[in-house]
Amino acid sequence: MTADGSNDGMAHAGCETSRNVRSWRPDPSVQDISGRLRSAGLRPTQQRLSLARLLFAQGDRHVSAEILHAQARNAHIPVSLATVYNTLNQFTEAGLLRELSVDGARAYFDTNTADHHHFIIEGGGVLDVPQDSIAITALPEPPEGMEIVRVDVVVRLRKIRRRTGARS
Repeated sequence: MTADGSNDGMAHAGCETSRNVRSWRPDPSVQDISGRLRSAGLRPTQQRLSLARLLFAQGDRHVSAEILHAQARNAHIPVSLATVYNTLNQFTEAGLLRELSVDGARAYFDTNTADHHHFIIEGGGVLDVPQDSIAITALPEPPEGMEIVRVDVVVRLRKIRRRTGARS
């Protein structure tokens, strides 16, 4: 996944497609999207249908509300940024998306809702970690009355900085 939310073909190598998005085809029809929204308990309004088509037509990817809003504007879909945020949150609550908070200030929404881990790129962007590249061998016991729901591993990345001159 590139920083602009498009899929570069390598971001999801080795990642399993989730049960929630497995039925999405590369170009989902309005009927497919409408049925998917209904089965998730959401009324298929025109705005939800339009945003869902933008989200899921490109396969698994990570988008921010701002990226999706810009894509909607480019597609001449009249929708406010607030509506995009509301729709992304509704899709997340319905299990169609997975929210990834980055540094508490920025959120990305992942169309792959299966358990998997992420690289977070300094300056913006999210990539999936290949499925079998992380092994979690032990977890602490949760506090009494609590259960572990999911384990998220986030690996933070930045571009390699060139050294400017040798030191002795």
